[in-house]
Amino acid sequence: MNAGQQPTLMRVPMRTLSRQTRHALEGVDDILVYKVAMTTRFRGVTRREGLLLHGHAGWGEAAPFWNYGDVESSRWLAAALESARRLPPVPRRKFVPVNVTVPVISPEEAYERVKASGGCATAKIKVAEPGVSLSRDCARVAAVADALRETVGGQALIRLDANGAWEVDEARVAIPAMASAAGVVPIEYVEQPCLTVDELAQVRRSVDVPIAADESIRRAEDPLEVARKEAADVVIIKVAPLGGVRAALRVARKSGLGVVVSSALETSVGLSVGVAAAAAVPGVPRAAGLATASLLVGDVTAPLVPDRGRLPVGRLEPDQELIDRTPVDGDLVSRWGMRLEGMAEHLTVGGR
Repeated sequence: MNAGQQPTLMRVPMRTLSRQTRHALEGVDDILVYKVAMTTRFRGVTRREGLLLHGHAGWGEAAPFWNYGDVESSRWLAAALESARRLPPVPRRKFVPVNVTVPVISPEEAYERVKASGGCATAKIKVAEPGVSLSRDCARVAAVADALRETVGGQALIRLDANGAWEVDEARVAIPAMASAAGVVPIEYVEQPCLTVDELAQVRRSVDVPIAADESIRRAEDPLEVARKEAADVVIIKVAPLGGVRAALRVARKSGLGVVVSSALETSVGLSVGVAAAAAVPGVPRAAGLATASLLVGDVTAPLVPDRGRLPVGRLEPDQELIDRTPVDGDLVSRWGMRLEGMAEHLTVGGR
């Protein structure tokens, strides 16, 4: 790791925030801002930035993407505040099974990523990125299937994630083609093949592969529309965009559908909160999409990585020594201080 890739972790002085924001953050006694590069471009993102908030219950993370406005981002702040102020729900298990995430990389790299995944039996493959052909996606699916068969045999499952990139007719062609490329490894579901709920419902009626909803849950005014319109078989629950662990679990319960808890590309501090949510989901657990620390060049704490395809339940905290080793970046602190002000202003509007 070169100097430019070292994680950045700095303190945001509370005194620089407005009185209104400090009031909204009641119970928070420390705020850190971080910046860390990603190992590969992932959904157009090459680095992650965000805030870490500390309260009597521990650390929370708020890292909304920069194309999110203050109202939507305020739900991420609400989630971080919940983690800082309230202990997580009682876990139903000590370990959570996870999937390995395969970004848009070469088939050879995809194969090696699965083999080095720490025993994950399920692989989630990003597909349908602009400029990437269906044949290239199928080649990556086939490589992942080969690696899974060699690693875990008959336990193997594949998930496809299109992030809403397909039109309905494109999905009807692409999904069977990728299922064929996977061979004997089953496609557990296709995540968000199209953008709208109505399109998801059309695709679900047209293919034999189950459909999962992500953006139609976490970015929706009504996250339960998917269930009412029978547009999906599985809901993807992400703690931060839904406003916290309890809000996410409430959506999961009310949906009545299968549940997968996934990450929003957080550091391992935020991932540990996701693990707490996944550990509280009743029933036989599906592999969570929380093994994403490997997508970051560095981390603000010891990275949360799978062992035997599982992550342990337990909250993490940032490495305080990293603050002393980080060169001061006044622009980063100022930028996130201003963003924090905007999110705090809309906390009641953005919360669920």
